Amino acid sequence: MIIRVGLGYDVHSLAEGESLWIGGILVPHTKGTVAHSDGDVLIHAICDAMLGAAKLRDIGYHFPDTSSDFKNVDSKILLRRCKELIAEKGYEIGNIDATIAAQKPKLKDFIPAMEDKMAEVLDIEADAVSVKATTTEKLGFEGRQEGISAYAVVLIQKT
Repeated sequence: MIIRVGLGYDVHSLAEGESLWIGGILVPHTKGTVAHSDGDVLIHAICDAMLGAAKLRDIGYHFPDTSSDFKNVDSKILLRRCKELIAEKGYEIGNIDATIAAQKPKLKDFIPAMEDKMAEVLDIEADAVSVKATTTEKLGFEGRQEGISAYAVVLIQKT
């Protein structure tokens, strides 16, 4: 079996009056992400990991923030398209492991819904999607609540 691994990272600034979408779930918070799309930092990191594993460049190459086609786009659409792109090269997802770094809000209660939603979009078992959340102990831009970041590792395998 041929397997490959990709690493993804994404970051968005936070501002009042914006929505906070993480893992395809709307998370209630006083701040949300500033972005061209819906700003789903977790899905964007996972997309980059998928694309990187298949040597398909990155999310900005496929869905540029200079294109009006992707203005305010639901990131679940991008996630589904990334699955299609790797499938065109003969790959399927083995598993996803991701971490969100944010001081606030606390995300532990939302994680199961995020895992289920992304598994549904990708048409894979929920057991193949692992999401974790951490604070940065009030350090850095995440700790100062100026932004949020996410890291993802995705294993893909030849079908």
